[in-house]
Amino acid sequence: MAIRDLRAQRLFVEAGLEVGAAIELTSDQTHYLRNVLRADAGASLLTFNGRDGEWRAEIADLGKRSGVLVAQEQMREQPPVNPIHYLFAPLKRARIDYMVQKATELGVSDLKPVRTRRTVAERVNADRLRANIIEAAEQCGVLNIPRLHEFLGLDAALASWPASMPLILCDEAAPPESPIETLRSFEPGPVGVLVGPEGGFDDAERAALRQRREVVPISLGPRVMRADTAAIAVLSLVNATLGDWTGSTVDR
Repeated sequence: MAIRDLRAQRLFVEAGLEVGAAIELTSDQTHYLRNVLRADAGASLLTFNGRDGEWRAEIADLGKRSGVLVAQEQMREQPPVNPIHYLFAPLKRARIDYMVQKATELGVSDLKPVRTRRTVAERVNADRLRANIIEAAEQCGVLNIPRLHEFLGLDAALASWPASMPLILCDEAAPPESPIETLRSFEPGPVGVLVGPEGGFDDAERAALRQRREVVPISLGPRVMRADTAAIAVLSLVNATLGDWTGSTVDR
């Protein structure tokens, strides 16, 4: 397995990628390449779009407000999607930014903000979260871009949940059993993870969740974690037992 060049600049683009494809840069991307990286025509960088793998591209033109890249060679194929759906109660601004970035790095396929009775945030800035997703992917070599879903109430999110897909519920009231042994009992396939708000689920929400056959409560140990910390802990456990950490395809 080839070791990736972690020093290479990476840029997310919306356009399709193939040999000779011309990619028009946005004004923000042009500013970044021209004024931050001090790049010029002829320079190379890595590009990806979440669909066509990672490509080496050359700067064909770089003006003050626009520019063009030309895709030259595919460096990595697009990996299969690791089907982890992460449901979370939105946090305050800096902490939700951090949580979304870490979920992207940990290979989540779908980000689903849900409103619980104790959720503090009243709305979700989708553009800001999308920018955080892309920034994390650019910096960490991620090729799969998580889908960001509409901000729904918990009841609405559960109403459309597939009965065949396990939903891991991080619950401080769950029995203090090994979460690893619980997760290892799952069949391979898509899985969901649900982390509640800072104040936890209320009694009615917890009771409703526990009545659903697809919901599997797990404990994260004796410590009470903040929601963003719990997200990293449970997603790491899921990757280590059910996700792509269990195979041999993880980039070094």
